[in-house]
Amino acid sequence: MLRTAFTGLTGCRVPIQLAPMPVVSLELATAVAEAGGLAMFSGLRSSAAYLVDMLDKVASRTGARAGVNFIIRFLDTETVKAVAPRASVVEFFYGDPDRMLVELAHAGGALACWHVGSREEAAAAERAGCDLIAAQGIEAGGHVRGSVGLFPLLGEVLDAVRIPVIASGGVGTARSMAAALAAGAAAVRIGTRFLAAREADAHPAYVEALIRARAEDTILTETFSVNWPDAPHRVLRSCVDAAKSFSGAMVGEGAIGGSKYPVPRFAPPTPNRATVGEISAMALYAGHSVDAVRRVQPAAEIVRELSEGAERLLRAWAT
Repeated sequence: MLRTAFTGLTGCRVPIQLAPMPVVSLELATAVAEAGGLAMFSGLRSSAAYLVDMLDKVASRTGARAGVNFIIRFLDTETVKAVAPRASVVEFFYGDPDRMLVELAHAGGALACWHVGSREEAAAAERAGCDLIAAQGIEAGGHVRGSVGLFPLLGEVLDAVRIPVIASGGVGTARSMAAALAAGAAAVRIGTRFLAAREADAHPAYVEALIRARAEDTILTETFSVNWPDAPHRVLRSCVDAAKSFSGAMVGEGAIGGSKYPVPRFAPPTPNRATVGEISAMALYAGHSVDAVRRVQPAAEIVRELSEGAERLLRAWAT
């Protein structure tokens, strides 16, 4: 098995972090945790009670604690306080590293992680007291913090900090995982591949669009910026075209944790199984690793494919 600073710090058996996407279901988080990775939930649009319930259920089913990601623009510190005692990792994204937030995570007993897009932000996160960092390259699906590719960024960040670094952005194969670990990353963050996991809550039409797509079918844009301006994101080009062609103000209705909400045209929410409306015109996030999405498969199979394949490659490269 692959042993790294990440597995030693988190207690995970494999150096894989599930990206904290809104379509991460209890079933997906449980499957990733059981397979040895770090399961993560998104704190966006989720109440403290919902997140605590999800964390407790993952722990009871797997014996492993999951983590939660918070986006600074939409952060509620009371929710951070509520989840930290039950979370393995509390992660922050899209804001300047803040020692107070790191201390909130630590006060509850959780590790603190900052998802960064630059060498400077990584160094600031370490100074703020973070235990680990996720360095995000421009290849990533979803909202993108940085402006350079993963491997140039990874080199800069590894030279700037001493804490473990997770490689984030465009990693979706055993070869890309092995390359990131060989370059010095302590783990990889996987998002797009898990959108097509059997246990994911992504809308079936969204999954089918991912299976058909290739890396060149994604685009970095600010199209889906209602209520979150100036935040570039990588999506399928087809959904940008569909949203621009759509004539109404609302493309549909979403639901999470039992609560429903309208989805305006050009809004950031991505469609889950409960979403209704013009799915093709909603934000269909996808990274360059969409090349590796070929079919729906169990999450445990994805973890095994990546981790065992990466281990074989690293051993072969070492001989």
